[in-house]
Amino acid sequence: MTHQIRRLAHIRNFHDLERAGKRHLPRPIHGYIANAAEDGKSLAANRAAFDDYSFVPRVLVDVSEISQETELFGRRYAVPFGIAPMGISALSAYRGDLVLARAAAAANLPMIMSGSSLIPMEEIAAIEGNDWFQAYLPGDWPAIEALIERIRGAGFRNLVITVDYAVPPNPDNNRRSGFSSPIRPSLRLALDGLLRPRWLYGTFYKTLRHHGIPHFENSYATRGIPVISKHVNRDFSGRTHLDWAYLALVRDAWPGNLIIKGILHPDDARGARDVGADGVIVSNHGGRQLDGTIAPLRVLPAVREAVGELPVMIDSGFRRGSDVLKALALGADFVFFGRPFNYAAAHAGEAGVSHAIRLMQEEIKRNMSLLGCRELAALDETYLKQT
Repeated sequence: MTHQIRRLAHIRNFHDLERAGKRHLPRPIHGYIANAAEDGKSLAANRAAFDDYSFVPRVLVDVSEISQETELFGRRYAVPFGIAPMGISALSAYRGDLVLARAAAAANLPMIMSGSSLIPMEEIAAIEGNDWFQAYLPGDWPAIEALIERIRGAGFRNLVITVDYAVPPNPDNNRRSGFSSPIRPSLRLALDGLLRPRWLYGTFYKTLRHHGIPHFENSYATRGIPVISKHVNRDFSGRTHLDWAYLALVRDAWPGNLIIKGILHPDDARGARDVGADGVIVSNHGGRQLDGTIAPLRVLPAVREAVGELPVMIDSGFRRGSDVLKALALGADFVFFGRPFNYAAAHAGEAGVSHAIRLMQEEIKRNMSLLGCRELAALDETYLKQT
């Protein structure tokens, strides 16, 4: 633990985490996390969108007490942000999903478990407070129904359905960095591992020794295939046939909160509301799907208006506390971060994730004080000026 604390001494913000992750991880694994689709236009647009707005602070406000508590689906969280679903995170950090879930539970914030994870969902659900699961719907209704029953039986209360994955994205950037699906042993991969001995021993070797070859554990009602299987692409080949009728069937079968992730158009937000969804996540998948997609922040006000009081969450491109506050002022109820927490887990395990959570809490608190805002519920567009 002392060693991990020393490793975190130079981590002062989420940009530092990205640099630390790049130093720690083999090039193919880092590439899988960091890469965006094609020319990276969506990725760049996500960050640039925050520059569309400048703060208009209030002064002479008593900010001696600041509250970040946020209620979402009947539960009060300590902060207005959580951890987005990230596939195969157990390849970048040893038992990555467990690391993320334990840190999230300790800090009282939500972690959405990914359907393309490598640790059985039941192990995550057993950690008190972890009740969010994200699924890519299987290819037929009996398989969907069986998966929903497994998720319910595990104890999850919030089901997130990602809908922006009709087909897999262009894989050229992943291939360029040496990452392939299925993962294929190669001289290059071995060399990349040898150049990162902490990852090689602390993640790769420990995983093989204690758990064997990782499998996709949660894509179906039963255990999935290993990450090195030649059939990976068949099982993750997109969902071209899924439509609103399937989503309506999911609504009928799922007793808990249903959240639709990947919404960018107000009409789709209304469609999600009309089919009975309990909330939407405005997202372009972190720029990983269709390149040239509009940034979620730029459509957030229109989505907020379209769905009325329905909870609206957002992800993609968030790196600073100021980013979170801008989204909340524009109508978001909650924000999710992905890549930075993956890097935190890879760099220093659970201690790294907890450190990252504290950094973001401190940034939000500091910025709220400087903005002259004591409570998040008071944030609205009057605190912003479009530039």
